[in-house]
Amino acid sequence: MSNLAAENLREVRNQIEKAVKAAGRDVSSVRLIAISKTFGEAEIVPAIEAGQRLFGENRVQEAKAKWPALRERHPEIELHLVGPLQTNKAKEALALFDAIHSVDRPKLAAELAKEIQKAARTPQLFVQVNTGAEPQKAGVLPEDTDAFIKECRETYFLEIAGLMCIPPLEEAPAPHFALTKKIAERNGLKLLSMGMSADFESAINFGATHVRVGSAIFGERPKL
Repeated sequence: MSNLAAENLREVRNQIEKAVKAAGRDVSSVRLIAISKTFGEAEIVPAIEAGQRLFGENRVQEAKAKWPALRERHPEIELHLVGPLQTNKAKEALALFDAIHSVDRPKLAAELAKEIQKAARTPQLFVQVNTGAEPQKAGVLPEDTDAFIKECRETYFLEIAGLMCIPPLEEAPAPHFALTKKIAERNGLKLLSMGMSADFESAINFGATHVRVGSAIFGERPKL
């Protein structure tokens, strides 16, 4: 597993570099988030040894179980929450994560604002946009996003760094990336968390600053 993760990581980095150059962008403008959800230390450590320092998790409880020990040994690691966040987990999320990609409702924004004040620690915050208006998926509807960003800024005094989207599986991702970029631009947001293992090259072409890659690095996820 160790060699496989390191080899896969190298290949993904090469693909990112090619996509960035093809888009006429600087290589340093795109950050790779290695999505380690459902994988344990045996799979994660080889990626760390291969130089990866930015990881993403979907659930607060899973991250809490495995990352504190790893970060003690590797304090330079940056951890991002890319999955939905329950309001009652906001405090724990702030303690664990350097960025939260799933701010998507006023109740959560209010709770984050309260906990940020208490902790005096401010992670990067991304608003999640449900570009496909999928009822089973978290995120703000595109037509409501401008108002929600304004509310986050003016009511809750949150500094929103960027937007995140997950296009519908059965649709071409490009229009969803284009829409997310357009919303970000008109709201003065510089960061775009878009693109996963199957479509990160397209996302880079549309301005992604963070790509979230899991299975292309770690292989198929274990069944939970």
